[in-house]
Amino acid sequence: MSSLRVLVWFPCFYLWLCAPFYFLYLGFHDYGRISVSSLCVTKTVLGLSLAFFSLLELVYLLVSRSGELNNHMVFLLSPVIRSLTMVLTVCVIHLERMKGCRSSLFLFVFWTLAVVCSLVPLRANIQAVVGESCSRDSVRSAAFFTCFSLQLAQLILSCFADQHNNLLLVVKGYRSPLKAEDLWSLRKEDTSEKIIGDLEREWTTQCAKLQQKTGLKGSLGCRITEQTQLLHKLRQEQSSGFLLLRTLAKTFGPFFLTGTLCLIIHDAFMFSIPQVLSLLLSFVGDKDVPLWKGYLFAFTMFLLSCLQSLFNHQYMYSCFTVGMRVKTAVMGLVYRKALVISSAARRTCTVGEIVNLVSADTQKLMDFVVYFNAVWLAPIEIGLCLFFLWQRLGPSALAGITTVILIFPLNGLIAKMRSKLQEVQMKYMDGRIKLMTEILSGIKILKFYAWEKAFEERVLGYREKELKALKKSQILYSISIASFNSSTFLIAFAMFGVYVLIDEKNVLDAQKVFVSMALINILKTPLSQLPFAMSTTMQAIVSLKRLGKFLCQDELKLDSVVRAPFSPDGDSVTIEDGTFSWSRDGPPCLRRISVKVPRGCLVAVVGHVGSGKSSLLSAMLGETEKKSGNVTVKGSVAYVPQQAWIQNATLRENIVFGQEKKESWYQTVLEACALVRDLNILPARDATEIGEKGLNLSGGQKQRVSLARAVYRNADIYLLDDPLSAVDAQVGQHIFDRVIGPKGILKNKTRVLVTHGLNFLPQADLILVMGDGEITETGSYIELLNRRNAFADFVQTFAGNERTRKSVSRLSVADFSIDLSQEQLISGDMGGANIQTMEALSDSEQEQDQEELGKLTEADKAHTGRVKLEMYVEYFRTIGLALIVPIVFLYAFQQAASLGYNYWLRLWADDPVINGTQADADVKLAVFGALGIAQGVAIFGTTVAISLGGIIASRHLHMDLLSNVLHSPMAFFESTPSGNLLNRFSKEVDAIDCMIPDGFKMMLGYVFKLMEVCIIVLIATPFAGLVILPLTLFYVFIQSFYVATSCQLRRLESVSRSPIYTHFNETVQGASVIRAFGEQPRFILQANGRVDHNQTSYFPRFVATRWLAVNLEFLGNLLVLAAAILSVTGKDTLSPGIVGLAVSHSLQVTGILSWIVRAWTDVENNIVSVERVKEYAETPKEAPWTIENRSLPSAWPQTGSIEFQQYGLQYRRGLDWALKEITLNVQEREKVGIVGRTGAGKSSLALGIFRILEAAKGEIYIDGVNIAQIGLQDLRSRITIIPQDPILFSGSLRMNLDPFDGYSDEDVWRALELAHLKNFVSGLPDKLNHECSEGGENLSLGQRQLVCLARALLRKTKILVLDEATAAVDLETDNLIQSTIRTQFEDCTVLTIAHRLNTIMDYTRVIVMDNGYITEMDSPTNLIAQRGQFYCMCREAGLA
Repeated sequence: MSSLRVLVWFPCFYLWLCAPFYFLYLGFHDYGRISVSSLCVTKTVLGLSLAFFSLLELVYLLVSRSGELNNHMVFLLSPVIRSLTMVLTVCVIHLERMKGCRSSLFLFVFWTLAVVCSLVPLRANIQAVVGESCSRDSVRSAAFFTCFSLQLAQLILSCFADQHNNLLLVVKGYRSPLKAEDLWSLRKEDTSEKIIGDLEREWTTQCAKLQQKTGLKGSLGCRITEQTQLLHKLRQEQSSGFLLLRTLAKTFGPFFLTGTLCLIIHDAFMFSIPQVLSLLLSFVGDKDVPLWKGYLFAFTMFLLSCLQSLFNHQYMYSCFTVGMRVKTAVMGLVYRKALVISSAARRTCTVGEIVNLVSADTQKLMDFVVYFNAVWLAPIEIGLCLFFLWQRLGPSALAGITTVILIFPLNGLIAKMRSKLQEVQMKYMDGRIKLMTEILSGIKILKFYAWEKAFEERVLGYREKELKALKKSQILYSISIASFNSSTFLIAFAMFGVYVLIDEKNVLDAQKVFVSMALINILKTPLSQLPFAMSTTMQAIVSLKRLGKFLCQDELKLDSVVRAPFSPDGDSVTIEDGTFSWSRDGPPCLRRISVKVPRGCLVAVVGHVGSGKSSLLSAMLGETEKKSGNVTVKGSVAYVPQQAWIQNATLRENIVFGQEKKESWYQTVLEACALVRDLNILPARDATEIGEKGLNLSGGQKQRVSLARAVYRNADIYLLDDPLSAVDAQVGQHIFDRVIGPKGILKNKTRVLVTHGLNFLPQADLILVMGDGEITETGSYIELLNRRNAFADFVQTFAGNERTRKSVSRLSVADFSIDLSQEQLISGDMGGANIQTMEALSDSEQEQDQEELGKLTEADKAHTGRVKLEMYVEYFRTIGLALIVPIVFLYAFQQAASLGYNYWLRLWADDPVINGTQADADVKLAVFGALGIAQGVAIFGTTVAISLGGIIASRHLHMDLLSNVLHSPMAFFESTPSGNLLNRFSKEVDAIDCMIPDGFKMMLGYVFKLMEVCIIVLIATPFAGLVILPLTLFYVFIQSFYVATSCQLRRLESVSRSPIYTHFNETVQGASVIRAFGEQPRFILQANGRVDHNQTSYFPRFVATRWLAVNLEFLGNLLVLAAAILSVTGKDTLSPGIVGLAVSHSLQVTGILSWIVRAWTDVENNIVSVERVKEYAETPKEAPWTIENRSLPSAWPQTGSIEFQQYGLQYRRGLDWALKEITLNVQEREKVGIVGRTGAGKSSLALGIFRILEAAKGEIYIDGVNIAQIGLQDLRSRITIIPQDPILFSGSLRMNLDPFDGYSDEDVWRALELAHLKNFVSGLPDKLNHECSEGGENLSLGQRQLVCLARALLRKTKILVLDEATAAVDLETDNLIQSTIRTQFEDCTVLTIAHRLNTIMDYTRVIVMDNGYITEMDSPTNLIAQRGQFYCMCREAGLA
C-alpha cells in the first residue's frame, strides 16, 4: 500500500514543487489575454470534478473507516493532497489563459505523470474486480475508475492548444502548404530597427575608441615609413574582427547568458541520471528491497530526463534567437557600410564579395552562437564525467583521461588545418561568385561575342580549386569524426582494460560497466561537439575578420563637402584650390581646382575622355578624397550619373524616388523628359515593372528616366553627368530646351552639365574646360572663342561635325518616342518581349491585366508540398550506385560491431564471480577491443565515402546549373533577377557542398544506432515491444507534421532571401545616386523590411524544430520509463547485466530520435537546394552552340555577303511583327547604313543576324549558308559587333580583349594601337596585365568604348555590325574611331545602325526602315535625289 501511495503522490509533489517557479516565469511573459473557450471550460470542469471526487473520498473515509483512522491518519492525507492539487491545476489553467499561454507543457507533464503513476493502482483494482474481492470496497473502486478516466481525458485535452486567432502553425502547415501571410509577425525585439539601432550605437563607440588609439600612436611618431603604415593597417584589420565580436557580445550577451544558465541546469540533470541508474541496478541485484523503491527510481529517472530535455531546448531556443539577431545585425551593418564606403575601398570589394558577406559569413556567425558554449563547457563536462568514473573505477579512470589527452591534440591540429583550407575554399568561392555576378551583368556581351565557353571554363576553374580544398577538408573531418565517435569505445577499452589487468580481484559487475557506459555516453556529446565547436569557432574567426575588414574600410568623409542651407544670394557651389584623388594614398585625379558656380547659372563642363569631368562632379558630391582646399554646396542636390542607375521597381517609383507623387508636376516632368510617348508603348504605362539595371529599357530611355528622377526632385542644384549622350540628337535638343536650357523647367536652378555637345555651349552661362585633371580655361562661350586657345581651335575643327548631331529622325519632337527595337541591341538588354506594343485590349481587360502586364521579373517561387522523390533519385544518381552500396554496407557493419561489443560487455558483467575473480578477463578484453576497432575503421570509411559522394554530386549539379544558365536565351535573364541566380550559385550550392552530405552522415548513423537500441531493449524485455510499436507510430505521426511544415518554411525562407541580395546588389551599384539624393534612410528601411520578411520565415522554422524535439524526447523518455518499470516488475527473472544494457541504451533514445528527425529534416530542407538548382534545367534554352557533322570552313565567312529571304521576326508570340517580309541582299565589302524612326526595326535586323532572337519566318544566309542550320557559337564567333554599352569584366585587360588566348601579344598591341589606346596601356604599370575592376570601373566610359573597338579590330571578321556607340566619347575621339573603322574594315561588310547621318553619308547603301519594313534602299546620293524619307532626315540634319 505504501508503494501505491508514493506513486499517487509523486505527480502532486512535482506540481507543488515546480508551481512557484512556473508562476514566476508567467509573471515575466505576458502574451495577451485569451477569451474563455470550450476547451478551457472542459478542462476546468474536469479539474473541479477530480477535486470533488477527492473530497468525496475524504468524507467516505471519515464516515466508513473512522475506526481505522485513529491508528492510520495517513489515509486522510492522500485525498486532501489530491483535492488541493486539482484546485491548483484549475488555477494554473486560468492563469495561463490570462497570460496568453495557449498550451501548457507544465500541465501536460503533470497529467502524464498522473496517468502513468495510476497504472499500478489500476492493475491492482482490475485484479480485485476480476477476483471478486471488491464487494466491500466497491464505492472506492468505482471512484478510482472514474478519477482515472477523468485524468486520462485531461491528458488528451492537454495535447490541444487554445485557438488564439489562427490554427497552430504546424497543423496549418500539415493541412495545406504554408504561405507568407500565414506566418507570425516578428516580435519588436527581433526587428531590424531595434537590433541594428542598438548595435550601431555600440559599434560606433567601439570604432571611435579604436581610431583614438591608432590616432594616438600615429601622433607619437612624426614620420611613419610606408612599411610601418602597411603593418599598422594589417594589425587594424586583425583587430577589427575582435572589435566586431566584442560589440556583438555587449549587445546580445545578456540574453545569451540566460540560455547558458539553462544549459548549466541541463548538465546538472544530465549527470544525475547515471547516479539514479546506479541505484536502480543495485535495486535489481538486491532481492530484499521493497518494490516501491524501484518504481521511485524509475520515475525519478523519467522526470530527470524530461527536465533535462526542457532546459536543453530552452537553451537551444535562446541560441537560435541570438543567432537570428546576430544575422540581422551584421546584415544591417554591412548594408549601412556599403552606403558610406569610399570609392577606393568600393573598388577592392565587389558586389559578389559583399553578397558573400551577408550570406555565407553571417551563417558562420549563427553556427558559432549555437556551438560557442561547447568550447568552454565541453571540457568541464569531460572533467565531471572522468571524476564520476574515478569514483567507479578508481585510478583506472586515468587511462580514460590519457585517451582523451591523446585525442585532443590530433583534433586541434585537424581543426587548424581545416581552418586554413576553409580560407582557401572561401577565397575561391568569392572569386567564383564575383565572376558569376559579372557574367550575369554582362551576359548579352558574352552572347554577342560567343564568349560563354571561356567564362564557363574560368568559373569551373575556380570551382575545381574550391572542391579540391573542400575534399581535403572533408577527409580531415572524417579522421576527426572517426576518432571522436570511437572515443567512447577507446575510453571504455582503456579503463576496463587497465581496471581488470592491474588486479585480478577487480571485477566488472553490471553497476560498474553500465553506469560507466552511461557516463561515457554522456562524455560522447561534449567529445563530438568539441571538434565541431572548434571548427565553427575557427570559421567564425575567419568570417569575423572578413566582416571586420569590410566594416573598417575607409568611408567617405562627411567634412569633404560643407553642406549649407539654400541661400538666394551668392554662389551655390564653391571649390577653393581643391586637390582630389580617388583614394587616400592614390595620385590626384583633380589638381588646383577653383570654381564658383553662381546661383541659377548653367555651367557646362567640357574636355577630352579621361580629362576629369566626371571626377569634378564627384568632388562636388563628396565622392572623392579631398587632399586640400574647400568645397561648399548650398542647398539640396540632384544628380544624374553618366551611366543611368535604374531600380528593379515600377517606372513611377523610379521617377518619384520616395517622394510624394504630385500629379501635375509629375506630368510636367514626363513631358519635359520626352517620356510621355514611351508610357503609351509600355504594357502597364508607368506601373510597368522595370527589370534589374533597367533591363527592359533602352539606353536612351534609362537616361531619360534617370533625368526625370532628378527633375522631379525639384532640388536647388543639379549635377548632370552627360545625360544627353545616350539619347538621339533630336531628343537631346528637346531635353536641353525643355529641361536644362535657359527656357527649361530648371531655368532658375543651378545646373552643372558635363557634355560633349558643342551646340549646347553657346547657351551656357559659364564653361569649364578640363584637361588632365585641371581646369585649363573658364569663361562664357564668346569669351573662350575670343581667347583663341585650345577650346577655340577644338570648336573650329569639330563645329562642322556637330551640325549632324542635331537629328537622326524625320519625326517632330511631339511624335518622338523610343522603344526597344531602336536602342535595344546595344543598350541591349533584350526586353523587347515586354515592351513591344500589345494588341488593343478593351478597357475592362486593360484594367484587369494592368498589374500582370506591368510585371516583368518573376519573384523567386516557393515550391509547395513535400520534396519530390525524384530529387533524391537525382541526387543519388549523380553519386552513383558503385558508391552507395558500400556506404550502406559499411554503416550496417559499423552498427553490428557496436551491438557486438555492447552485448559482449553484458555477458562479461553477468559472468559469475568465482573466488573474487572472473575467468578469462584478457580474452574478453581482446574480443571487446577487436569489435571496437572494427567499428572505428567502418566509421572512417562511411564518412569519407559520403563526403566524396557529396562532392561528386555537387560538382555535377553545379556544372549542370552553370551550363543551363549560360545556354538560356536573353529573355530568361530579363525576367529572372540576378539575386535569384546568385542565390543558386552561392547559398544553394554551398548547401549541396556541405549540408546535404553532413545530414546524410548524421541521419544514417542515428537510424542504425536506433535499430541497435531497439534490438537490445527487445532482447532484455520483449514486452517493451508493446511500448515501442505505439511510440513508433506516434513518432511517425509527429514527424510527418513537422517535416511538411519545416520544408515549407525552409522554402519560404529561401525565397525571401533572394530579394535581400538583389537589393544589396542594386544599392551597392547605385550608392552614389542614393547618397546624392539623401535617400539613405529610405533604402535602409527597405533593406530592414526585406531582412525582417526573411526572418519571419526563419523564426517559426527553428521554433518548430524545438517543438518537435521536445515532443520526440518526451516519447524517448517514455521508452526509458517503460524499460525501467518492466525491469523493476521482472527483477526476479532479469539479470543486472541485461537491465543495465537495456536501460543505459534506452537513455540514448531521447537524443537519437531528435537527431534522426533533425538530420532527416536537414536533408529534406537542404535537398530543396537540389530542387532549386535543377529548376533551371526545365527553362527554355537557346539553340545548340555547335552542331555535330556540320563543320564550317575555318575562313567562313570568306566574302561577308548577307542575304535575307522573306525574313520575319517577333519578340513574342501574339505581339506585333518587329520585322516583316524583309528581303535584302548585302554584297561583300559593302558598307550599309540602317536608319529609320524609333521602333522601325533597325536593331531587330542585327538581333536576327546574331540569332539573339530566332526567325519567326524566312531565312538569313551568310556566304550562302543558312545561319539557322549552324551552331550559335559557330555563328557568333565569326561575326563581330561593337556594342553601345561598353562592358568590361574583372581580370586583365588582355583577358577582356582575348579571353580564349587565341592571339599573340603583337596582335593585341596592334589592335590597341589602331584603337588609339596604345599610349594609355603602355603607361600602365602592368601594361596588358593591367587589372580591370568589376565592370571596368577603373577606366573611363570613353576608354571602355575604345576597348570594345579594340576587340573588334582583334577579331577582324568579315562582317561587322556597329551600333554607333560614340555618344560617350568626345568629338575628337569620335572622329578617330570613325576613321579607324573606315580604314581597318575596308575589306569587310559593315552594317551600321546609324544614330548620326554624317557617319554613313559615304556608305555604299542606306536602308530606310519603317514599321518593320524596308521603305527605301539605295546609295545616299540617289536617296537624296529621290526626295523621300531619307532626304527629309538629311534636310533636318543640315546635310541636304
